Parts: sequence; C-alpha cells; structure tokens
Amino acid sequence: MRVFITGASGFIGLAVTRELMDAGHQVLGLTRSDAGAEALKEVGAEVLRGDVENARDLQEGARKTDAVIHTAFNHDFSKFMANCESDRKVIETLGDALSGTDKLLVVSSGVALAQVKPGQVGTENDPPLSSKQFARAASEEAANAIADKGVRVAIVRLSQIHDTEKQGLVTFAIQVAREKGVSVYVGEGKNSWSAAPRLDTARLYRLALEKTGKRATYHAVAEEGVAMRDIAGVIGRGLKVPVVSMTPEEATKHFGWLGHFAGLDIRSSSAQTREQLGWNPTGPGLIADLENMRYA
Repeated sequence: MRVFITGASGFIGLAVTRELMDAGHQVLGLTRSDAGAEALKEVGAEVLRGDVENARDLQEGARKTDAVIHTAFNHDFSKFMANCESDRKVIETLGDALSGTDKLLVVSSGVALAQVKPGQVGTENDPPLSSKQFARAASEEAANAIADKGVRVAIVRLSQIHDTEKQGLVTFAIQVAREKGVSVYVGEGKNSWSAAPRLDTARLYRLALEKTGKRATYHAVAEEGVAMRDIAGVIGRGLKVPVVSMTPEEATKHFGWLGHFAGLDIRSSSAQTREQLGWNPTGPGLIADLENMRYA
C-alpha cells in the first residue's frame, strides 16, 4: 500500500514510517522542516513538504495514497485547547478528502480519554469522554463523526509510548524533576499509567492499517499500569534527586499543567486489540527504558 502519514518525522510517526517501509509499503510523509525531510529520505520515504494545518496539503496527501495515518499533534501545552480543536479540523479535512472512497484513516488518540469508572481498567469498548470534559477528546469526536458518515476509521489510543529518549507524559515529569530538584508522586503513588514501547506501537499501527475492516478502536498498551511511585523512584535515581510524596494540591502547583494527570489512575487493557490484530508487544517495559536512558 501507499500510505500518507502526517507527523511522519515525529517520535511516533518516524517509527511508523520505518515499520511500514520494512513491511513493503510505500510512505508519503508530511513534514515542515528540512531535518524532517532528511530523516524521511534516509529511510526511503517520499516527502511532502507542507503543514498539517494547511487543508490543501492534507487533501493532496490523501488523494495520492491508498490510506492515511494521522500521528501529528502539537504538544505545546500552553495552547492545549486550541491545538485540540486544530486536530479536530485536521481529521475533518482528511475525512472529507476520503469520503466516497474505501480508503482507511487511522487516527491517534489516548487511553486517558476512555470513560472508565474509578478503579476499573479502560478497554477499547469504553466510549470516549466528550471534548467538554477533556479537550483532547476532540480527535475521537471528529473520527467518530466521519465514521458515522461512512469513512473507514481506526482509532489508536496511545498510552505512555516510550524508548530511552522519550516516554510520553513521563518526559515532562523528568523535565520538572530536573528543574526543581525533586521527583514527585501524589499521595501513596499507587495510581498507575499504562505504557507501550515505541517500536511495538509502530507495529500496531501497521497491523491496524492492514487488518481493520470498517471501523475499530485499538489500545497501544503493553503494560496495563506502572505505579507512579515506581516511575518517580527511577527518575529520582537517574537524576540523583530526592523522591517525595505530595498532596494533590501541592502536586498541582509543583507540576503546573501536568498536575492534572499526575494523580490520575490511567490503567488500560489491550486484550481486544491483541486478539483482533495478533499484536504481541515484546519490547522493554517503561521502568527498564527509564533505567537505561541518559539523564546527564
């Protein structure tokens, strides 16, 4: 297949690009920068220079290819709500471009968006929160809206995607610990975040591309939950800073925008995803990658 990938030179996008190329697919990767273009050329992908917020660039990529994988997202959290609404528009534009075709659109979301009762583990069957509850849900709202109109859609809900360079929201927790000289967890630190290795996640995207029928939701989850106390502990050892507990109120002040997530229990299952796609993650766990990364 010839596949259009947004954010193709990004952390997840480049891994997906490599995975698809290795499996014999062709990739047309959207990127804004010279560095991104060079990274795509190095792995043999074709480059489309453009911007995810330019509708014409999205339409061109969708028109020239057999399927679309949308991995781009602006992680400037000072403009979080605006970025979420921009992502809604990107998905709507891609949906319009694919309307009337049998082409698949794979959209990226997050396991934290699943509506789950306290103490329960999120599953692929759990409906998403609304964007009024959490702005990031705009992506799933848009994806479900275009699916209702007949576009083939697969939603990949991401957990903390990690290697020894980045680890999703944990990356920002490391930055805060480095800046403030202390690694923090909330309360007893028993709340957990689910996680998955970067390369296993890239393989999930490929399997979703190859095996999705009309509509599906998948969870990129290798570890159902990693305790925040353990995450804070390994960060503290890596940075050689104290590891301490804070109350939710203290943590909100300490972490800033990340404080909203620090005390959440985001445990998620991928049982259905594994059964439907034959996906079996084999990479290292989150703690292992945090232990092996360079903190200097």
